[in-house]
Amino acid sequence: MKKILIMGVAAAVVAAFGSVDAQAQTKDKYTFALVPKNMNNPFFDQARDGCMKAQEESNGKIECMYIGPGEHGGGEEQVQVVNDLIARKVDGIAVSPSNAAAMGRTLQAAKEAGIPVLTWDSDLLEKDKALRVAYIGTYNYDIGTNIAKIVQGLKPEGGNICIQSGGAAASNHNERMQGIRDTLAGKKSESAPGERLSGTNGWTEVEGCPLYTDDDFPKAVQQMEDILAKFPDLDAFTPTGGFPQFIPQAYANVAQKYKDRIQSGDLAMVVADTLPVQMDLMKQGLSSGQVGQRPFQMGYETMNALLQMAEGGAPPKDPTYTGLDVCTPETADTCIAK
Repeated sequence: MKKILIMGVAAAVVAAFGSVDAQAQTKDKYTFALVPKNMNNPFFDQARDGCMKAQEESNGKIECMYIGPGEHGGGEEQVQVVNDLIARKVDGIAVSPSNAAAMGRTLQAAKEAGIPVLTWDSDLLEKDKALRVAYIGTYNYDIGTNIAKIVQGLKPEGGNICIQSGGAAASNHNERMQGIRDTLAGKKSESAPGERLSGTNGWTEVEGCPLYTDDDFPKAVQQMEDILAKFPDLDAFTPTGGFPQFIPQAYANVAQKYKDRIQSGDLAMVVADTLPVQMDLMKQGLSSGQVGQRPFQMGYETMNALLQMAEGGAPPKDPTYTGLDVCTPETADTCIAK
């Protein structure tokens, strides 16, 4: 596996993360670590591409190396990857935590070693946020809010819903689920993942939901197929990530059975993310809407922020939000920011 390193930090970061050898701030080249939740994932592949773009534009100052768990890896494997980076005394880590609590425990060692950390895509738990410099990525609650708004537009009287999520310990997906639940309920819950819908404001979560995919895409497609068969009158199916659509043919094979319901608005099939393959599925009438993040920008901005700190500049604003693209079949050709 490739490894990623960073050297040098800004004075503001030194105060929080410990002293740094002065020579580390005079390096000609820095190797930065971008750690996704898992590899071979089209969403995280875009973040990798953003990282590589930052490398290309850096005039040799950045070496972007991309390392993470395997395709079906999870929190434990990701923790081991980060532990290895810390043991190697790397100079900076940008990580999308799969298990926020476990990653928080791990990053205590990074802080003690004076290694600055950025989170992206997914953040740490509130109690652990002092262990990283900043979060760069989506305001995850808003993904859920915008998914729910599309659902409400199609189903103003409410109905039965199934939410499909990633890992149960993934803070970003829990925040998205809270956004869906709060918006449909018409009231704010105290914390993620929000209060289960049980007739609230006309909405009820069906038995067996939410579904947890653990970022296993074939599992996500199977869950989707099973729940739609079990509840043939389901009003809304809302994945908080693109999980089932990341195997587009398998997704299409299932969604095609419900195409008439999706196109008529009888079934609100609203999915997170707007990768090209997902937009193609929506244009084929196989989803009611897509709420997309900007993973390329996340990879690009984290690398440039690490370089800026390494060269003595200020740390990025915390949090730094990268925005959303809210798409429906009617806006498919214009909804994604260029």
